[in-house]
Amino acid sequence: MNAILTVSGLRCSIAGQQVVEDVTFEMPPVGITAVLGRNGVGKTSTLRGILGLIHRRGEVRLAGERIDTLPTHKIVRKGVGYVPEDREIFSSLTVAENLALAERQRAPRREFVAELFPDLVARRDQPAGTLSGGQQQMVSVARALINDNRLLLVDEPTKGLAPKIVTEVADALEEAAKTVPILLVEQNLEVVRRLADTAVVIGGGRVVHIGKAREILDDDDLTRRLLGVHAEPTHAHGTEGDRA
Repeated sequence: MNAILTVSGLRCSIAGQQVVEDVTFEMPPVGITAVLGRNGVGKTSTLRGILGLIHRRGEVRLAGERIDTLPTHKIVRKGVGYVPEDREIFSSLTVAENLALAERQRAPRREFVAELFPDLVARRDQPAGTLSGGQQQMVSVARALINDNRLLLVDEPTKGLAPKIVTEVADALEEAAKTVPILLVEQNLEVVRRLADTAVVIGGGRVVHIGKAREILDDDDLTRRLLGVHAEPTHAHGTEGDRA
């Protein structure tokens, strides 16, 4: 299968400080690819660099077409959706207004989003800033899913959420991945184990390992060396020990 995303020699900086040194990987056109690594190694910056949100060098291709020369808004128009780590919802606007602002096609996937997030339908007229953290995360994910994207970049979608909400967000991503490939930064290793096919591990701003996600997480020595934590038992339930 031809790669949906090809990243070659990606280097990124913020305010003149290098945050991504040399990231190279290919992403298949189906399923979920996880980006793993210890805190501060450049995972979020890699996603932001792909989208052109920070200064970057190197080559990024979407289905073979170079996009690293394009500004962010043109990359988005080519079908790249983004769920940022800090959600970035419009607090004073209602849920419905937040979703409406994200629509960029004539036939937005409103029914699909409503089926995934029925709680948002019930709260469509509620100001988004009054929602719980988990509900706000659902709004952020829903905004990305309301369009027919070719690729989703999702950054830490379960960060700080209660276990029940973590499960609901994971359910939504699993369903979304049936129709669009997802590049996922996630530190909850139980979620990664459940969702991801492939894992790209970053260390010190560089790719240090690529392989099957479960093969990495089933190998305690590899997990400890690459992520700084012990491999999780398969029956784990979203505790603090699950975070890399």
